[in-house]
Amino acid sequence: MDENSALIAQLLMEDEIEMRNRNGNANANGSVSGKDQNDGGWKTVSYSKRNKKQQPSKVSNSSESSSSDHQRSNGVGGEKADVFRSIEKKSEDRRRRIEEEWRKREEEESGERDGSKRHSDEDDGESEDGGHGGDGGGAGEEVKKVKKPKVKKPKVTVAEAAAKIDAGDLGAFLVDITASYETQQDILLMRFADYYGRSFSSVSSAQFPWLKIFKESPVSKLIDIPLAHISQDVYKASVDWLGQRSFEALGSFVLWSLDSIFADLASHQEVAKGSKKVVQRSPSKSRVALFVVLAMTLRRKPDVLIDLLPIISENPKYQGQEKLPVTGWMIAQASQGDLVVGLYTWIRVLFPMLSGKSSSNPQSRDLILQLVERILSSPKARTILLNGAVKKGERLVPPSALELLMRLTFPVPSARVKATERFEAVYPTLKEVALAGSSGSKAMKQVTQQILNIAVKVTGEGSSELSREASDIFIWCLTQNPNSYKQWDMFYLDNLEASVTVLRRLSDEWKDHSVKHSSLDPVRETLKSFRQKNGKALAEEENAGDCASLKEADKYCKAILGRLSRGHGCIRSLFIVSAALAAGAVIISQKEYWDLQKLSAMLNLPPS
Repeated sequence: MDENSALIAQLLMEDEIEMRNRNGNANANGSVSGKDQNDGGWKTVSYSKRNKKQQPSKVSNSSESSSSDHQRSNGVGGEKADVFRSIEKKSEDRRRRIEEEWRKREEEESGERDGSKRHSDEDDGESEDGGHGGDGGGAGEEVKKVKKPKVKKPKVTVAEAAAKIDAGDLGAFLVDITASYETQQDILLMRFADYYGRSFSSVSSAQFPWLKIFKESPVSKLIDIPLAHISQDVYKASVDWLGQRSFEALGSFVLWSLDSIFADLASHQEVAKGSKKVVQRSPSKSRVALFVVLAMTLRRKPDVLIDLLPIISENPKYQGQEKLPVTGWMIAQASQGDLVVGLYTWIRVLFPMLSGKSSSNPQSRDLILQLVERILSSPKARTILLNGAVKKGERLVPPSALELLMRLTFPVPSARVKATERFEAVYPTLKEVALAGSSGSKAMKQVTQQILNIAVKVTGEGSSELSREASDIFIWCLTQNPNSYKQWDMFYLDNLEASVTVLRRLSDEWKDHSVKHSSLDPVRETLKSFRQKNGKALAEEENAGDCASLKEADKYCKAILGRLSRGHGCIRSLFIVSAALAAGAVIISQKEYWDLQKLSAMLNLPPS
């Protein structure tokens, strides 16, 4: 208040000084004009600054001088009126500036009283000096804007947001959109996803860092993320509604969800690399919702994932080491709905990675093994998988997968790693599923032919454990399909080392293997053919190593044929003995019958 009063007093004092100067100049000019005629040309000297001040007032009042000619001749009355008008006008302008300055200061002081305490006493002193610096100097200063403190949003977890979802409200929403978009299933599914998007909109990325969770969580925990927070009523209402949608619509919905997740993954990678390229990110509010609706869909209709396998396996945007956790999570969700689908997709999508560059990555190998261990450890997994050994006309574990499985389970000693023991644990069940089927059926005969081609190749390799396992499968093919002997006869000489290994096993373990053959005739005919080929090859072969292998093979063929001959003779002898025993039993029974008749006659017993 004191500084404002001082400013007003200064302005009024300036007005008063200027008025006095103007009055003095007007009187001086009047006296000079009167003396010009009497003083003989003498002129009064005046100051230039005062003359400059008088010129604007004279110019401004020239339009009014015509109405008062008598005042103009005197030169006094008109000048006084013009001077006072200009002074009054300037006074009004200054008053207006004073009032504006006063109003601005009032607003500034009120703003400070409302909570902005950032202006110090020194700032007020500087503004006061600026007000004294000149006319309107303080009015030109900008008033600093008061920044309102940001209101921190409360942190909402996934569990808290999921707890607020009401099953009744969800059911009513689903009924409403179904009635509105009954024939537009794509829109229906988008509205379904949007409902969960709004439900989880308050969950920030910090509360659901899915990329970190997927990398660090074991499969046993990952499989329940984020559905573990959804109530049973809400889950049931959702999956029942999803079950009424078509496979085609659900397939498009799954791809859309997966694309959105991978787009968010790409944005994280760009940020990590420091790239300036702008990548469109999915809204943060939809990240939790995307995983929720995708998990529900895969659990309710897991076969949708099988229909999408050609796209996922061939399109590069769904492949890559960085996308492995998401792919594994999807297969885990499908396995919760159907173990057969889970193993089917695992074999075709994840398992082949172990034969490529990913096989050297311990984390990738661990995730892939965790998933199959989870599938095989499920209740009644073995029975379910054996009953579903064929899915949509395809083997659940095809022959090519069996070959890779053998190589990973039985490596050379120098190639063993920590994961080898885990492969050894899952191998028996996976092998059993690979060999499961109806013996003698047309489909099974085709499978045995494919497996035999793989077995003969692996049997001839150097590893003793791998060779022994492959020879076991080789012999299994012979017992399942008699035509396998003809197939063996065709590639016998081309795979001599493998043939020698199998013949050795048959000779050493003939008692065990002979009973598994439905007929021994194909065995006898094939071995005779081998002996003929051995003799012919020995006559022409000059390589000592091959000659040794041919001689060893011929030795085993001769031994097995001898057992077959002895076995055939024993069977014929057993048949003769059995026939003789049967005839003797008939004779004895007839004799006993006549003896009973005689005894009855002697005792006068009635005939039986």
